[in-house]
Order: sequence, then structure tokens, then C-alpha cells
Amino acid sequence: QAQVVESGGGLVQAGGSLRLSCTVSGLSFDSYDMGWFRQAPGKEREAVSCVGRSGVDGVYADSVKGRFAISRDNANKTVYLQMNSLKPDDTGMYYCAAGDTGLRLRCKDLYFVYFGQGTQVTVSS
Repeated sequence: QAQVVESGGGLVQAGGSLRLSCTVSGLSFDSYDMGWFRQAPGKEREAVSCVGRSGVDGVYADSVKGRFAISRDNANKTVYLQMNSLKPDDTGMYYCAAGDTGLRLRCKDLYFVYFGQGTQVTVSS
């Protein structure tokens, strides 16, 4: 049974940094695209960043480009999200997910099957 577990969230001041980690078990990690999604209170879940199976290609929401970086370690079945220059608007529950988005990496939650329970990120102003 697939299990996705996020960690690394917390409370940080605006301008600070956090590094989220996500470990996966119960599935062939390097056969899945990986993504980070977030949901703020009262808002719909949105895609933050996704990375393909090789880890070479990463895509980002416009709101985080230049500040966030996604990476993956296939040997350790882990995906990371380095978040720098955090803003209060980055506050939300961050979810890691595994899925198959097809031949071209598509960072939309409808393509992702396995989601974790989430880790809370709170950025104070």
C-alpha cells in the first residue's frame, strides 16, 4: 500500500526559508511524477511545483518561480521543496503527491493519485 509522508513545515517569518521533505513507500518511486500542492483556508488546492521521474524537469506556479526549488532523490524515495523568500501568501497546508502525468509533465492534481496528509506552513508578516 502506497504511503506518502510530508515533513518540514512550520512557522517562519516573511523572508525566511523552509525545506519540505516527502518520503514515499509502497510503490515504485522512480516510476512516478511527484508534485507539491497547497491549500490555504477558504481556497482551492493549487499546484505549487512538480518534477518528472528523472528529476531533470521541474515546473512551478508563477507565484513561486525563482523562490522555490523542487528536487528528488530516487535512491531514497524522497522529494524536496526548498522554499526561500517566503511570503504570508505562501501560508497553507502543503501536500506531496505521486502520479502519472503522461509523456509531458503536467502539474495538475487530477493526474496525481497518492497524496500525503500534508504539512502546515505558516508565514508571518
